[in-house]
Amino acid sequence: MCTAISFNASHHFFGRNLDLDYTFNQEVVITPKNYPFNFKNGQSITQHYAMIGMAVISNDYPLYFDATNDQGLSVAGLNYPKNAYYAPSTNTPNEIASFELIPYLLTQCKTVEEVKTKLKNAIITNQPFSPEFPNSPLHWMVSDKDSSLTIESDKDGLHLYNNPVGVLTNNPPFPMQLFNLNNYRHLSPKTYDTLFSETLHLDSYSNGMGGMGLPGDLSSMSRFVRACYTKETCLTFQCVPKDINQFFHILGSVEQTKGLCDVGEEHYEYTIYSSCCDTTTGSYYYKTYDNSQLNVVHLANESLDTQTLLSYPLVTETSVHHVN
Repeated sequence: MCTAISFNASHHFFGRNLDLDYTFNQEVVITPKNYPFNFKNGQSITQHYAMIGMAVISNDYPLYFDATNDQGLSVAGLNYPKNAYYAPSTNTPNEIASFELIPYLLTQCKTVEEVKTKLKNAIITNQPFSPEFPNSPLHWMVSDKDSSLTIESDKDGLHLYNNPVGVLTNNPPFPMQLFNLNNYRHLSPKTYDTLFSETLHLDSYSNGMGGMGLPGDLSSMSRFVRACYTKETCLTFQCVPKDINQFFHILGSVEQTKGLCDVGEEHYEYTIYSSCCDTTTGSYYYKTYDNSQLNVVHLANESLDTQTLLSYPLVTETSVHHVN
């Protein structure tokens, strides 16, 4: 399971937690402007926007978990089991294989509105990348600095939902997640006077009691509520380093610790990595489960007028700063 957020502060930031019980040996990958994409619908693109994000490279192809292009548009794919439905291919031009959706959008679009236009009559198909990488049941969040969009391909068709909270987790479908926030309208960073009784005196014995009822479990619906509440109530500082730090604290409010989510056969779901892309500069920050130090790869520091993928293995070893 996973959590993705879009966050406006000093810059626009986009990122996610990847929560799984296994790793794909993913790495930060830059796709330059002249890398050729040959999509399943027959469309070939040889000149396009550059992008940076977390991916697995297989057969010289970037399978992105999340990415941002040089125009500031971002997309993340999140697990959507038992709900995602991909149609069989009928070889029509409006088809997009599920594994292609992130590069398909980021090569051609620079805003959420352009994504809506691009996907107006689209069909997400079940064509797999390879036997080693079968289809994953996903839904997606797309964000620019002004808005966010949730994309869900269900049995009744492709849905594009405006996402006013800039948060996505997993099941259930996005409209149910959004409606569920009504159940937490009482939450507040302030502790208010009691409404329980006009005659019974009840003390506020601790700071933070305005947040009582905020779910603390690891289910996707609870993480959605917690991420929305944390994002909506946290401070911004109009200082890029401080806002990046705040972004990772938001993700930290829903991260998963090894041992707390047993998925069977002695496997435990955990937060493999957390990422934050400064979409204004194209700088991709990340940390991993075993290394809390922030590492960054800068899109602008590379020559982007090439055809060759650039990759940067993750720094995963625990790093300690020794003060004395």
